[in-house]
Amino acid sequence: MRDGVKMEKSATKNIITTISIVFLILAVIGGWSSEFYTLLRLVVFSTSAYLAWLAFKYKQMNWGWGYIFIALLFNPLLPIYLNRGLWAIIDLLVAVVLIISLSTFKPHEQN
Repeated sequence: MRDGVKMEKSATKNIITTISIVFLILAVIGGWSSEFYTLLRLVVFSTSAYLAWLAFKYKQMNWGWGYIFIALLFNPLLPIYLNRGLWAIIDLLVAVVLIISLSTFKPHEQN
């Protein structure tokens, strides 16, 4: 794969992952309307689905299954209803996982 395409995929991955991290941190702070949490689900679900696709495409199965789990947890079509305190913990944990993935998940061919 050309270096330019590899850098473009990495930049896209980092941008959308960072957007999800910001939403998750804002959710932990709390005090938002239900519309914010619906948008949070959509953003994190979309990011996780995209990252899962990248992970499976480049045969990084552990990351792929982790992202699938996150996508299912934040699925906006069939939401999982938990209390806000538990969601705050989940939001924080998922934010940490996504922060770690910024530096450790690389969408390119494994050597």
